[in-house]
Amino acid sequence: MKIAILSTFYPFRGGIAQFNASLLDGLSRECTVKAFNFTLQYPDFLFPGKTQWVSPGDSALQVDAQPVLSTVNPFSWGKAARAVREWGADLLIVRYWMSWFAPSLGSVARKAGCKVLAITDNIIPHEKHFFDKPLTKWFLGGVDGCICMSDEVASDLHSLKPSMPCKVLPHPLYTHFGSKIDRAEAEKHLGLPGKGHNLLFFGLIRHYKGLDILIDAFGSLPDSYNLIIAGEPYGDFGEYSRAIEGSPARDRIFLFNNYIPDSEVKWFFSAADAAVLPYRSATQSGVNALALNFEVPMIVTDTGSLRATVEGRGTGIVVDNPSPEAVRDGILRFFSQPSLREDCIEHIRQEQRRLSWSGFCKELLQFSESL
Repeated sequence: MKIAILSTFYPFRGGIAQFNASLLDGLSRECTVKAFNFTLQYPDFLFPGKTQWVSPGDSALQVDAQPVLSTVNPFSWGKAARAVREWGADLLIVRYWMSWFAPSLGSVARKAGCKVLAITDNIIPHEKHFFDKPLTKWFLGGVDGCICMSDEVASDLHSLKPSMPCKVLPHPLYTHFGSKIDRAEAEKHLGLPGKGHNLLFFGLIRHYKGLDILIDAFGSLPDSYNLIIAGEPYGDFGEYSRAIEGSPARDRIFLFNNYIPDSEVKWFFSAADAAVLPYRSATQSGVNALALNFEVPMIVTDTGSLRATVEGRGTGIVVDNPSPEAVRDGILRFFSQPSLREDCIEHIRQEQRRLSWSGFCKELLQFSESL
């Protein structure tokens, strides 16, 4: 089978590009696969981060991808579809996570001349707009089936298009970030004090991820806790800076508010005793996959698929709601039971065996053949 993947690849950076590189590698073990890339994802004025591109010296997975598609140039949409057709693809895989991509990807899907499978990170975005549903419905009209990485996304999908064939496959674990290293070495590298419990908030900083909730909760924890904040803000960081400066625990908050290159990820998770995901909303989370890779238990809020993927698998604990009080109590509860962390790590090791890329790709191929 010849499979074309049209999505974000190197030299674009971030979780989508990382996922796609691993997907390409996994599918290439069974099929002939070609990567087609964006020439432009977002105009700079619409991109809330500092840059869309991999930085020099980053160890991101490099992929030889053909740049064909600009989201803002309709002339490129037809050219991209023609490139897929001329290559002779039997299956086109696209990634969909926000309605900005609906016009370009939907147009290519309709003209690709082959079956089209969408891997849908989100159907209804966390930060909603009035045009999301109509654009997404139009996009779905061009695809033959969807892979969803949580039951919540599958439910959103069927609320818009009940007849759409769908298979739920959980997010596989990243493996290219390296192995866990010695905790003391990681703490020294990051400039941490080397004592106490280290809590980690990792990933893009956006309102729905609830960093403000965690900062508030952390202010009422004992002095034996440290908070590591590692990630690039999407938007103004001012409210978080003010919250940190006003916190009675500000001397124990260690801030790395920039994009974390792939080569640096291991230091943060190796230093952490627990990853905290105080999200206001969620479907599935790439941070969850990172925590599992580095054997770090999670403390998460009860939103989206987080309860099922954490409490249901024994890889951490769930707090009832995204409030500072609930998050604080959850952290205290987790560390008050000495055996709980070890139990979580044992369950994480079981998850590591289950969430492989080979298994994900095998089930994806079986599903695509049924379309």
